Amino acid sequence: MIGRYGTDELYTFLLYLYVILLCADILIHHWLLSILVVLEFTLLFYRVFSKNKKRRRRENEIYLKIREKLLSPFSSWKRQWKDRDTLIYKKCHHCKTTLRIPLPIKRGIKHVTCPKCKRRLTVLCLRKVKVEIFSKDGKRKK
Repeated sequence: MIGRYGTDELYTFLLYLYVILLCADILIHHWLLSILVVLEFTLLFYRVFSKNKKRRRRENEIYLKIREKLLSPFSSWKRQWKDRDTLIYKKCHHCKTTLRIPLPIKRGIKHVTCPKCKRRLTVLCLRKVKVEIFSKDGKRKK
């Protein structure tokens, strides 16, 4: 393996894809799927044993950029789930900024100011239950 590229994140993704295609081929028995499995296997070994490190590195960087764009909307969900016992995440209805509001000890109404647009929002905090936002005139917003 001296002078060869080896494994990276794209290789790992392609390996998982290969296993999924192989399992599907075992269950479905279609000729097109069998060709895809063979091509995937060939691509895996071609990337691992390639001596063109610069090109393989560039391919991996492109894959990482695409993966980041696809997974970035879900990163906020993970953070919100982790902080669900201590924080409330709400969007400002005017500027669409996500606000991190500390969960109060008591239930009730809390007034917060958006740091971006400086508008005052009223948040109804029901501990570990649904949180609703009211406008200044007291009407409920969805």
